Amino acid sequence: MSRKAPRERSDAGFTLIEVVIALAVVAMSLTAIASLVATTVRGTRAIDQHLALLATARSIQTAIPPRDQLAPGSSTGAVADHRWRLDVVPYAARNVDPRLPNAWIPQAVVVRVQSPSGSMIEIDTIRLRRRPTQ
Repeated sequence: MSRKAPRERSDAGFTLIEVVIALAVVAMSLTAIASLVATTVRGTRAIDQHLALLATARSIQTAIPPRDQLAPGSSTGAVADHRWRLDVVPYAARNVDPRLPNAWIPQAVVVRVQSPSGSMIEIDTIRLRRRPTQ
């Protein structure tokens, strides 16, 4: 049987520089992972805010009066700390001659919703209202 010579104490283990370099590599890896997690959290928060804006805008759109009761003008309010504004204005269609008889009056309906953080969404739609008979 052959025996190996025992190692001297100065050769065993890691040097201080090797330990510092290993710690630096671990610290850089943890920093990169933390940065990735922070970016993901910010993105998730932005999506949540956008979905809350959309839900508020849709709830306001569903509360719009029926087309025969929809009169031009503006109205404002707040729902769940989201401020909203509803504008109903006549829609000026470029390709329609207003002198021709038409049974419908187009109206532009604009819903604007602003979140407490300041982000805003605007939804533009067009509704047709039956022209009153004379």
